[in-house]
Amino acid sequence: MKKARTSVPSKRTGEAEYRLPPGLKLNLPFYLFKKFFRPADPIALFEHLALTYGPIAHYKLGLANIAFLNDPELVREVLINQGSSFIKERTQRRLKILLGEGLITSEGAFHMRQRRIAAPAFHRQRIAAYGEGMAVRAAAMRDSWQPGQTFDVSAAMMELSLEIVARTLFATEVTDDVRAINREVNVIMGLYNFLVALPRAERYLHLPIPGLMQFKRSRRKLDSVVHRILEEHRCYVAAGGADRGDLLSMLVSARDEEDGAGSQEEPAARGMTDEQLRDEVLTIFLAGYETTANALAWTWYLLSQNPEAEARMFAEIVSVLGAGESSRLPTLEDLPLLRYTEQVFAESMRLYPPVWAMGRESTRPIELGEYRFPAGTYFYFSQYIIQRDPANFPDPLRFDPDRFSPEQKAARPRFAYFPFGGGGRQCIGEAFAWMEGVLILATIAQKWRLEFVPGQQVGVQPKITLRPKFPMRMTARAR
Repeated sequence: MKKARTSVPSKRTGEAEYRLPPGLKLNLPFYLFKKFFRPADPIALFEHLALTYGPIAHYKLGLANIAFLNDPELVREVLINQGSSFIKERTQRRLKILLGEGLITSEGAFHMRQRRIAAPAFHRQRIAAYGEGMAVRAAAMRDSWQPGQTFDVSAAMMELSLEIVARTLFATEVTDDVRAINREVNVIMGLYNFLVALPRAERYLHLPIPGLMQFKRSRRKLDSVVHRILEEHRCYVAAGGADRGDLLSMLVSARDEEDGAGSQEEPAARGMTDEQLRDEVLTIFLAGYETTANALAWTWYLLSQNPEAEARMFAEIVSVLGAGESSRLPTLEDLPLLRYTEQVFAESMRLYPPVWAMGRESTRPIELGEYRFPAGTYFYFSQYIIQRDPANFPDPLRFDPDRFSPEQKAARPRFAYFPFGGGGRQCIGEAFAWMEGVLILATIAQKWRLEFVPGQQVGVQPKITLRPKFPMRMTARAR
């Protein structure tokens, strides 16, 4: 590791004195031709900052002060200890032009209210009902494969995850409406880097800029489909229809009891408006579909490269679920017994976290250790970088699911591993994602070993989520 340069001299603004950490001397755009600064690959910049400056580094982009944090305790400071002094940073706020005021993008009291309303939809008892459907759909996919068949496992996991989110969110199969949502979300995902790079893109949506025009077309199509689905669910609930068990029906019916009990002094408990429901539907769709599919694709790749871990996982699955004609599909009750399978999924998300970076903006001057930052400073930290730190994960590029044994987990700092975020904004669907990942792995691995086709390129594509950059072709080998 290179020796870090000394900190930036103190700067005085009014009564506040700021002391910034070492970092890039010039404004970031001046490094455009440096290998570490490739706008399409921000991970390269974060890797450079971590290797050169250690736990904390400073740079500027335009007039903005930016701090990159590469230490679990500093992340804890931002997300928990001083969490009330931060809001989402601008690239995440930019998602509002797609997701509106959903759980990922909303702030403050409104966010807390939305989370209270949505929380019952993610209670353990509620999501337990989805477990059987997950295994059944995974089994249908695996049973459609033939020995020696080669396919793109990333595309297959996207298809499977889409089927599961259609059932759990809408209580439907993959209809034309669901495919339309998926298609337009993918168009917008392809435009994400453009939308983030364009300063104040939301102010220019009325202008005939090609990328923004494409975004607006896709958003209009999305809104049309989602509002039609919402109207159908509202009519069904208003007509006294039975609870179909899907997340959307529960969100339509949910009320925030802290809004009052309906007395003359207090207003009746309120639910979500159509716009709020629209925002949450798209948020849950994106978070529950894209992230899990990517995590599973990377897991199959890592298992194909580590046959000992793959064999050990299969042995556990056989011991819990049986083999051959006497085997059965996994259920929620099997999850505590599929510990190594869960460790495999955890280790995969360590190396290839679906949410690969996070950020916050300070709303007041912030002190971190010996440094003091002005209000409006952006703080970034990357799961991809921190979860590969040899200080907490020796030989970090080695795939070792035993890192997630109870003993090893207890020995690490809390934010050495945080694929689902942390603090008051920790992913509300975390339990759902763990259940889905383990059940799908166990179901497919019962019947198939997936063999990576040699000679392919493997790379990461850091957009909203960490997608495989290239198709990931695998061959199904029967057990």
